[in-house]
Amino acid sequence: MAQSAIEWTEQTWNPTTGCTKISQGCKYCYAEVMAKRLQSMGVDKYKDGFKVRIHREVLQAPKKWKPSTIFVNSMSDLFHESIPLSYIQEVFQVMNECPQHQFQVLTKRSDLLAQYSEQLNWSDNIWMGVSVEDQRVIHRIDDLRDCGARIKFLSLEPLIGPLPNLNLENINWVIVGGESGWHAREMAESWVLNIRDQCRTAQVPFFFKQWGGVNKKATGRILDNTTYDEMPERVRVVA
Repeated sequence: MAQSAIEWTEQTWNPTTGCTKISQGCKYCYAEVMAKRLQSMGVDKYKDGFKVRIHREVLQAPKKWKPSTIFVNSMSDLFHESIPLSYIQEVFQVMNECPQHQFQVLTKRSDLLAQYSEQLNWSDNIWMGVSVEDQRVIHRIDDLRDCGARIKFLSLEPLIGPLPNLNLENINWVIVGGESGWHAREMAESWVLNIRDQCRTAQVPFFFKQWGGVNKKATGRILDNTTYDEMPERVRVVA
């Protein structure tokens, strides 16, 4: 179990690691930078750097943890084309067997999410999200909307363009964040305020994660004199 500094979760669990770039939101991937750093430190799990790898040795780990909100694959994409459906089903089975937790799964590969959805067991404690960084990948929201998850969310991060006409029907949560790091692309305040207002109109919880930039701690996460920490309703039923 790893305590997470990500504002919208509590723990991270990485039954897979590694990924490949598929859209502009991947350009300065934080996970790739971190994986290479861990590789240089001699961490065995990252001996292959950011190549896609399955880690069965941690598959059952959540069964030993106290109830928590868990981000699944902060260092990978569970729906990567290199990961077999059979293994994704094993990951889902562990989530099904841990109703004490909330699991947050996030993908950019919404096409495979749509393809696999009916073959997965969507227990209520699995929140499914897609990353949407600009208008070019807006189709991911429609793929998400059709999946079997009870809680569906959008991670609009890194937000690198305006999203003025979001279809938030059957969407339960929206996260917005700017890009961080040395090469961070600028996020306009007007883009964020517009998304917040769309969420207000649709009555969808809105979470503002960060402004980002070279020093994200310095830029903070205050929007319009407010900290937005809204979350969807948690479902926690202990078996």
